[in-house]
Amino acid sequence: MDNFVSPTTVLWAVFAVAFVFGAIGQKTHFCTMGAVSDIVNMGDWNRMRMWMLAVGIAILGAGSLDLAGLIDLDKSIYRGSSFTWLSYLVGGFCFGVGMVLASGCGSKTLIRIGAGNLKSLVVFIVLGVAAYMTMRGLFGVFRVNVLEKFAVDLPGGQDIPALLVAGGMDESLAARLAVFGIGGGLTAWCLARREFWTLDNLLGGLGTGLLVVAAWYVSGHLGYLAEHPDTLEEAFLTTNSGRMESLTFVAPVAYSLELLMLWSDASRVLSFGIASVLGVIAGSLAWSLATRGFRWEGFASVEDTATHLLGAVLMGFGGVVAMGCTIGQGISGVSTLALGSFATLAAIVGGAVLAMKVQYWRMMRD
Repeated sequence: MDNFVSPTTVLWAVFAVAFVFGAIGQKTHFCTMGAVSDIVNMGDWNRMRMWMLAVGIAILGAGSLDLAGLIDLDKSIYRGSSFTWLSYLVGGFCFGVGMVLASGCGSKTLIRIGAGNLKSLVVFIVLGVAAYMTMRGLFGVFRVNVLEKFAVDLPGGQDIPALLVAGGMDESLAARLAVFGIGGGLTAWCLARREFWTLDNLLGGLGTGLLVVAAWYVSGHLGYLAEHPDTLEEAFLTTNSGRMESLTFVAPVAYSLELLMLWSDASRVLSFGIASVLGVIAGSLAWSLATRGFRWEGFASVEDTATHLLGAVLMGFGGVVAMGCTIGQGISGVSTLALGSFATLAAIVGGAVLAMKVQYWRMMRD
């Protein structure tokens, strides 16, 4: 895969992917928190099926690219040998609680900014600061010295195909069984109910899943250099992690703020994650303006402000600790079939459910 594509091409490509993601999210109301809320409050599984359809399609697509040799999912951040189970659980739980308090996850925050929501703009800033503090600041000390100490080493990798191989299964069979069994099973489950077959549900699920796959292709194939001409080492062009990336919306928000604050520093440049953040906002804005859905919205009260600020801090902290958000771990990470992504996804849902139950209890008490 000796590509010689310019970094600018990679950035425009991921911007385009994220632009479509933002437009689809705005049109279909694709939202993880909304999916959980619909189940908890109304017993409605349609938006959850939309999210799970995106997961199933992402697994099938990313796995197929990997099997075809077009990308190598082992070179993503998700399939590492260190299974930091406490980080996944604590980070995911904090993120789940935070997204309920902040009225949406990281991607929903960007989509709402594009639609004129000033509350989400405040959440964006606070989330980015908290995420940066967790990567390199005050919260980072606790993350490294406490949470990441609790880990299990899995030399063959923490993804399901690798675990099947460790159990004695043929490598090719293990990969195909995991990809098509899990991805196909999820997809079939989502499509089994005819009531789910609406334009928005199908567009939200299929579209989001395919866009995650497209981002993997952009980063892992289009932007991959087996030998960078400057360093003579393997490289993934424009990624902050130096590894293959797909859509995720916590650390990239922090990097976006960093770029704005240090704009005159020539070493700070536009990256894959920053381009995706800009793309989502632009896509949502374009759809909102085209459909006349753009509306300015602010905080309703001091309590509303405080709740959103706390939620933003929890999302920024949790998203970095767990190495991703509802999109970053919940779809992109799960598409690699990494155990850590499944653990994070379960913790996010658990945190969200608890936060909703507490909110409902407080409302009934008042």
